[in-house]
Amino acid sequence: MTSSTAPAPLTVSVRLFARYAEVVGEDCVQVALPGGATVADLLAALRLQVPRFAVLPARPLCAVNLAHVLPSHALRDGDEVAVLPPLAGG
Repeated sequence: MTSSTAPAPLTVSVRLFARYAEVVGEDCVQVALPGGATVADLLAALRLQVPRFAVLPARPLCAVNLAHVLPSHALRDGDEVAVLPPLAGG
């Protein structure tokens, strides 16, 4: 008989830049999430836990461990997630 166990909880570091860091008042926060969480889950948790995160657009540009990812990207314990402001060229 096999037993089904839930994935272990995870903690990620969230790096904020430019306007996001200014509004939130921090450039790095630690967030605990249930196992199997995605970048989209992380963003939803941030909006619930810290009202100032409401400044984030619905789908901000994110990178995990320096690689751009989609909101569906699964997170692992210890990942570093960067929430990047819109980029403008000129």
